[in-house]
Amino acid sequence: MNKTLFALSQQCGALLLQHHWKLATAESCTGGWIAQSITAVAGSSDWFEMGLVTYSNEAKQTLLKVPATYFEPQAPGAVSEETVLAMAMGALQASGAQFAIATSGVAGPGGGSADKPVGTVWIGWVWQVPGAPLGSLARVQRFAGDRESVRRQTVQAALEGLLEVLRQAAP
Repeated sequence: MNKTLFALSQQCGALLLQHHWKLATAESCTGGWIAQSITAVAGSSDWFEMGLVTYSNEAKQTLLKVPATYFEPQAPGAVSEETVLAMAMGALQASGAQFAIATSGVAGPGGGSADKPVGTVWIGWVWQVPGAPLGSLARVQRFAGDRESVRRQTVQAALEGLLEVLRQAAP
């Protein structure tokens, strides 16, 4: 296991546990790697609720309630801010957790386009903690490297973003 991913997972877990919060994941391009990194931490069952790998657009619609209109021609598509935020919201609602992470991107080596080249990844975070309004954040990244490198960088950015969100949400 990558030491950086393990350390980030531990840090996120400590904050989640401290506040009695839970986390859910909705992953596409990372294929469950975020959930795997989190569950590598002993005791993660105290703060990790569930993870869904929704690789197809149909799975995103069925399991996470991403609107079908997002996948129509001229719509945002699977690799977009709208889709990752809808994925994260779907995971939040399905799980009852307070925090959710979602990823969708083009890991390569194929599948890229002029506007979404290989290495383009959207990461979204949604959270709802008692006494605070619903929060959301999404970022687009352009990662270099091969498929494994793009995916690893996505997991790291997702966990770093979660740590940032957790610190902001903490009372």
